[in-house]
Amino acid sequence: MKIATFNVNSINARLPRILEWIDETKPDVVVLQEIKCIDEKFPTLEFEDRAYNVEVHGQKTYNGVALLSKHPVDDVVKGLPGDESDEQARYIEALVMPDGAEPVRVGGLYLPNGNPAPGPKYDYKLGWMKRLKAHAEILLENEDSFVLAGDYNVIPQVEDVHDPAAWQGDALFRPETHAAFREIVNLGLTDGLRQADPTGIRYTFWDYQRGAWEKDNGIRIDHFLMSPQATDRFKDAGVDRKERAPSNRDLKEKPSDHVPVWIELE
Repeated sequence: MKIATFNVNSINARLPRILEWIDETKPDVVVLQEIKCIDEKFPTLEFEDRAYNVEVHGQKTYNGVALLSKHPVDDVVKGLPGDESDEQARYIEALVMPDGAEPVRVGGLYLPNGNPAPGPKYDYKLGWMKRLKAHAEILLENEDSFVLAGDYNVIPQVEDVHDPAAWQGDALFRPETHAAFREIVNLGLTDGLRQADPTGIRYTFWDYQRGAWEKDNGIRIDHFLMSPQATDRFKDAGVDRKERAPSNRDLKEKPSDHVPVWIELE
């Protein structure tokens, strides 16, 4: 089973690129972030035509997440539990049920950026991460195979950024952010990309400005965290860099500033 995550930076602005990628790579499950539209404006038919079941948790202009699955889904959750007053559409989850195989629970998330830090936005980010940890603890108690995938807006370590000094003090790289991320991982979760490539450089985001792509000035902020049961089924993981450009000089038309990340499970 191939599961992918992709921050698309507006689903309707990038739709041709997204459909090209899906037609070529054929993931079984996709979680999307920053769709930037309400549910009714999501291009559901284009994905249903490709045999995906579609679940959307949208928001006008900002945020928004979606889950696409070629297998039946059940127990759909929209919104991260733990704060009923939170109106930002940043989390979606479903139990994916492949025919003849053990189900996998897939959570798709768009963790808050948190800048400027310190400040209210950063407090919201850290609070959101505490809620994510609490939710992961509940999922672990059920002993199910699950993955929490998406744009975490967290640079976990110095190997995941082109210039660590340039990111000091940024909400994605602050010590408090690192500590909150480690608390989640240390529950017993496994970083999918690091499982496949423990020491390599696998950037997933390049800013549109300052020639970041051409210089490979990237960061790794899109992650898969896998439960022990999912880790036992792990086969491979990767980053589809060519969705930004076939080469460092030949950009695709209207690419996202992120590229897809994927894992394969038995």
